[in-house]
Amino acid sequence: MSHRPFPGRRSVLRGSLAASAALSLPTALGAAPAFARSGRPKAGWGVQAGDVTSDSGLVWVRSDRPARMIVETSATESFRNPRRWHGPLLGPGTDFTGTTPLRGLPSGEQIHYRVLLADPDDPRRTGEPVTGSFRTASVKRRDGVRFVWSGDQAGQGWGINPDLGGYRIYDAMGALDPDFFLCSGDNIYADGPLTETVALPDGRTWRNITTEEKAKVAETLAEFRGNFRYNLLDENLRAFNARVPSIIQWDDHEVTNNWYPGEILGDTRYTEKNVDVLASRARQAFSEYFPISTLRRPSGRVHRVQHHGPLLDVFVLDMRTYRNANSTDDQPTDAQGILGREQLEWLKRELSRSRAVWKVIASDMPIGLVVPDTGDGKPNIEAVAQGDPGKPLGRELQIAELLRFIKHRRITGTVWLTADVHYTSAQHYLPSKAAFTDFEPFWEFVSGPLNAGAFPANTLDGTFGPDRVFIKAPTTANVSPAGGYQFFGEVDIDGGSGELTVRLREQDGTVLFTQVLQPGRVGQ
Repeated sequence: MSHRPFPGRRSVLRGSLAASAALSLPTALGAAPAFARSGRPKAGWGVQAGDVTSDSGLVWVRSDRPARMIVETSATESFRNPRRWHGPLLGPGTDFTGTTPLRGLPSGEQIHYRVLLADPDDPRRTGEPVTGSFRTASVKRRDGVRFVWSGDQAGQGWGINPDLGGYRIYDAMGALDPDFFLCSGDNIYADGPLTETVALPDGRTWRNITTEEKAKVAETLAEFRGNFRYNLLDENLRAFNARVPSIIQWDDHEVTNNWYPGEILGDTRYTEKNVDVLASRARQAFSEYFPISTLRRPSGRVHRVQHHGPLLDVFVLDMRTYRNANSTDDQPTDAQGILGREQLEWLKRELSRSRAVWKVIASDMPIGLVVPDTGDGKPNIEAVAQGDPGKPLGRELQIAELLRFIKHRRITGTVWLTADVHYTSAQHYLPSKAAFTDFEPFWEFVSGPLNAGAFPANTLDGTFGPDRVFIKAPTTANVSPAGGYQFFGEVDIDGGSGELTVRLREQDGTVLFTQVLQPGRVGQ
C-alpha cells in the first residue's frame, strides 16, 4: 500500500500528556469541576478530534473550570507561526466540555494542534497546552486509507483494571497508525455499575478503578456524564484519542440495555422508568463527550456520511433512535423497522450519490445474527434477524428493501462493519443460500469488544444466506478481558490497486483472519 508513514503522530504526545498523566486518575480526573477562581484551567481529560474530512476536523476538550477554548494548529510539532482558532466558553451547561471546528485545512497532511484553556476574566492566564494531531483525508487516491474499528467498552462489570494496564487494546490499534477509529457503539455501559473487585473463575481477583457515577445505573444527566468521563481515566485511551481521530456512533448501552423509544422499564434498579427521559439525558452527555459534527446541527442526528477522499465513504447508522419496539419481529409488514423510514431513505439517497470506491456501512447491530431480548421474559428480538430462515419478516423487510436497492441501482463496493455481540467473525451473505434472493453477495465483519465481557457465538438466520467464514468466540458467557477474546478490526485500502483488505485482530494486534475484496463490483 502506498500509505505514507507519519512518525510524528506517535511521538507528538510524549511531552504533551505529561501534565495530565501526572494527575492522580481516580481523584483528580474523576472529581467534579473546581470552581475556584485561583489557578489556571486544566485539560486533564486530554483532547480528541473527530469527523475529519479532507479539509476539516472537530477538536474536543474538557476543562476543570470555566474557560475559553483556544486551538492552535501547525504543520509541524514546533508550532512555529501557528494558526489560531477561537472556540467556545466552556461552562457547566456542557459539563465544561466543548468543540472547535477547524476548516480550510490542507488535504492529506498531518495537522498538529494544541488546545489552550484561558481564564474567561483574564485571557492572558492560560493553562498548560494539551497537544494532539490528526491526518486529513487525502484527495489523492494513491495515498490509500487505513482505519480500525471495534466497540463495547467497560461492560459486564469489567472496567479499567490497573493491574492489567487498563485499556491496552488502544496501544495495538494506535501502532497501526490508522487514519481514524470507527467506534461501532456501546462506548459506555450506563446500565453496568462497577465494583472495586470481581472474583474470577480461576481464583484470581479482577480490580476496577471506580467512581461515584459508576456505582449505580445512570439515570441523571450528571451520572451519564460521569459514565463518559470514566473511560477518560484510562491513559491508553487518552493517548490514542490525541493521535487518532474518531468516527463515533451509539447503540443501546449509552442509555440502557436493549432500549427502544417509548419503552417503560421494569428494571427495579431504576427510579426513572421512562426510557425516553433517560435517552434524552444520555444523548446530551453523548453529544458533550464526543466530537460529532451532526450533533451540533439543528437536526441533532447521529446518522451521517463521512467522506474520506475518493476511496472511502463511511455511512454511520443509528439503529436506536428511530426503531420500533422490540417484539417477536415476525410481522408480515413493517414500515418503521430498525432504521425508520426517513433514515432508510436518507441512506439509499446517499449511497446512490456516493462516488467513493468503497462504501462502508457502519451498522451498530449485525444483520444476520440473532440477537435476542429476553429482558421482560418474552422471546423478543433486539436486532434484525429473528431466527426464521424463510422470507423476510419484521425488521428484515427493511434490510431486504435496502439490499434490493443496492443491487438494482448497481451500487458498488458496499461492506458492512459492526460490533455489539462481543466476539469477532466474518459472514459472507449469498443469494444462492438465501430465502430472499434479490440482492448481490456482500460481506459483514464483526469485531469487539474493546474492554467488556466476551460471549459465545450467536445463531445465524438463513433469510439472507449468511455463510460464517470465520469466527473466534468463547464457549462460556461473560469471559473477562483477563481471559482474552478482546478484538478489533482493521481496514486497509490500497491506493494503487483499490483493493480493500480486512484484518480481524486480537487485543495485542495478532491477525486472526484476512479477507481481500476487489473494487468496482456490485457484489462479491
